[in-house]
Amino acid sequence: MTAAAAATPMIRMSGVDKFFGPLHVLRNIDLEVPKGQVVVVLGPSGSGKSTLCRTINRLEPIDKGTIEVDGQPLPAEGRALAKLRAEVGMVFQQFNLFAHKTIVENVMLAPVRVRGVGKDEARRTALELLERVGIATQADKYPAQLSGGQQQRAAIARALAMRPKVMLFDEPTSALDPEMVQEVLDVMTTLAAEGMTMLVVTHEMGFARKAADRVLFMADGEVVEDATPEEFFGAPKSARARDFLGKILTH
Repeated sequence: MTAAAAATPMIRMSGVDKFFGPLHVLRNIDLEVPKGQVVVVLGPSGSGKSTLCRTINRLEPIDKGTIEVDGQPLPAEGRALAKLRAEVGMVFQQFNLFAHKTIVENVMLAPVRVRGVGKDEARRTALELLERVGIATQADKYPAQLSGGQQQRAAIARALAMRPKVMLFDEPTSALDPEMVQEVLDVMTTLAAEGMTMLVVTHEMGFARKAADRVLFMADGEVVEDATPEEFFGAPKSARARDFLGKILTH
């Protein structure tokens, strides 16, 4: 990688505004995420965290400002947008797996359809990825036969199958039973350690402390704090963050 390529942020948001009707959900967001960095976005419900995540691959269009991924402006629609979405992996709260396809078929589908990868190669890669997320033994089962934690790990493998440049996670553990949360966070922690650029919206404070390079704290559509985990959890600067942590960490 050249110095210039390394210096280009993987994600750059500049002056981004987003409205839902009269509701101003993102307010003048400026954000740069360097390659290989793990950014965790925290904040109360309704603070704009998920909307921020969803604008980065244009699941939500913005009303003002610019967004770039790896130096390329976000295309409005069409083939260029599909190409960009192939570079940006997204894992949602719900697993969105195809119920009528096996787990390995779910992981193979996009590389075959979108990237034109041969089925044998796609299956080999899919099995490697399922091994990587710890569910290789479930490859030929259907989603309904798996636990929620296993389904979410399959969804992560599916996103990784496209060899994305960056991974976005929107509350990936909030639909899971508590005992399944850690198995998904372990996979995400491993990805972070391997140098994957990640933006993670979550309520999991342990993951934020352990895996994040940076913590963004959002409230009322604004980034109120942008700090290291040590700074944020040890000495939050804003009253909003102190109040949030007081409520979260005392439970």
